[in-house]
Amino acid sequence: MIDLVTIQDAHERIRSVVVETPFSYAPRLSEQSGCEVYLKKENLQVTGAFKIRGAYNKIASLNEHERSLGVIAASAGNHAQGVAMAAQIFGINALIVMPESTPLTKINGVRYYGAEVILAGSNYDEAYAYANDYGQKEGMVFVHPFADEAVMAGQGTIALEMLDAIPDLDAIVIPVGGGGLISGMASCIKQRSPHVEVIGIGALGAPAMRESYEAKQPIDSLNVRTIADGIAVRDTSPITLSHILESVDRLISVDDEEIANAILFLLERQKLVVEGAGAAGVAALLHHKLPHLQGKKVGVVLSGGNMDVTLLSIIIEKGLIKSGRKMKLIVTLIDKPGSLMQLTRMLQELNANIVHIEYDRTSTSLAYGDANVKIHLETKGEEHQSQIRQLLHEHRYLSSEEN
Repeated sequence: MIDLVTIQDAHERIRSVVVETPFSYAPRLSEQSGCEVYLKKENLQVTGAFKIRGAYNKIASLNEHERSLGVIAASAGNHAQGVAMAAQIFGINALIVMPESTPLTKINGVRYYGAEVILAGSNYDEAYAYANDYGQKEGMVFVHPFADEAVMAGQGTIALEMLDAIPDLDAIVIPVGGGGLISGMASCIKQRSPHVEVIGIGALGAPAMRESYEAKQPIDSLNVRTIADGIAVRDTSPITLSHILESVDRLISVDDEEIANAILFLLERQKLVVEGAGAAGVAALLHHKLPHLQGKKVGVVLSGGNMDVTLLSIIIEKGLIKSGRKMKLIVTLIDKPGSLMQLTRMLQELNANIVHIEYDRTSTSLAYGDANVKIHLETKGEEHQSQIRQLLHEHRYLSSEEN
């Protein structure tokens, strides 16, 4: 384990820079999950994620000569911003290598702190290989996002704050990608409060750490695909795996659909913007992946909030459709004056609000004299949608729905 004193020293070192983020009760999530849930809101941290803790602790631990060489890091975004901010505080050069698919909001976040950005590779591991080679050639100090004791100690400070605030927690649920966050936190938890269960949550589309945990040896993935880019790590670090095997009680996965539901839940019910990786723990509770925690006091780490707004808009749109608040229909009409007016009048009578409409009379699938009307409606739930379907059926409209 990372020694508890090392984590406590890191907490003192970073105290003037990081925010002690809120750790508060979540009533709606507690009601839906059957647990007494408290959320550690690292999405409200400086730079929007927990990564500043480890990055600052690492750079603060370097000597003057090492800092003069400049630092280099590979990251999908949050570690990058942490390194960039820490480098700016110490007045040293920073170069960040990010995957080519990194959301613009995270790229801009890094540049805001004055760091240089290079886009290389299709995922974190390819960006890491590029950064590692570049750093060695240029003589820069590499700041690893997770497989580094100073970085892990910095991340472990989250557990100190959680246990100080609520000492009688039964379990703490932590997102898992490369494993630096859970390694530092689990080391702290098992030394401070060994009775607390430590549970890691990974993304189903990035299975390396879960499979390695189950096999008790490093197993790398061929590829990764998940909306949780912060935990989309292809290869397993033997260093963090050893800490996880020693200190983590359980490690499970959630899929992208479950993560998306959790993002939408946190936005709508908790008024929190949380990125995919940060929502993984909430996804596990919402979808009852941890039934043994029923009735127990559970802390959940919301690790970051640097959400790509384009992805967020897609998640919101899909969420509205799945929850019955939006409906997409294609209705076939006789192409004559008044047909469209008759259809819209029917929908008006049911208080269905039309937000988008298209009229197509040239599709090759249509009989001559017919037209397709594509309509997007705001609706009030599944019962309301059933009434709309029934009315269309009664008036003998041919209709279908888009998913």
